[in-house]
Amino acid sequence: MYQVGDTVLYGAEGVCVVEDITSKDFGGEAREYYVLKPVHQDGATFYLPTCSPAAREKLRKVLSAGQIYELIRTMPDENPVWIDDENERKLKCKEIIQSGDRLRLIRMIKALYLHREELKGEGKKFHISDERFMKDAEKLLYDEFAHVLSISPDQVLPFIMEQVELEEKRREG
Repeated sequence: MYQVGDTVLYGAEGVCVVEDITSKDFGGEAREYYVLKPVHQDGATFYLPTCSPAAREKLRKVLSAGQIYELIRTMPDENPVWIDDENERKLKCKEIIQSGDRLRLIRMIKALYLHREELKGEGKKFHISDERFMKDAEKLLYDEFAHVLSISPDQVLPFIMEQVELEEKRREG
């Protein structure tokens, strides 16, 4: 059970703070709800039933700074797999985003990025749906990294690139 003040990830919505745990009557029956406030989205509030296993599966603790650094260190070693079938790729991307699994998000972002660069080299355009999935996955990852590392979301990519470069130099020397 989460407590008031806990920072969590809520599905594809990103980093939220448990602002309150309260009883509400939505539809004739009073239930206990987590009141979640997104960290990077002003004005939004989510009510999540505390007794619903399906709803609780969408909540995860945010990573620690150490866990984020470890994820960044593994990024160069990740071997993404490209899915040629567009419908299958869309389903897989949706599933990965909903799962919130950071390693799978990294693999997905890397696969999409590499494919986009390949298409650029061929003078072709990147699918709009692939672009959207990449942006959604980056937002989830960058919002969490920014919150935990106390940097702004737009500083996350340069930070990751710097850390990857340092890791590569460490391995070489």
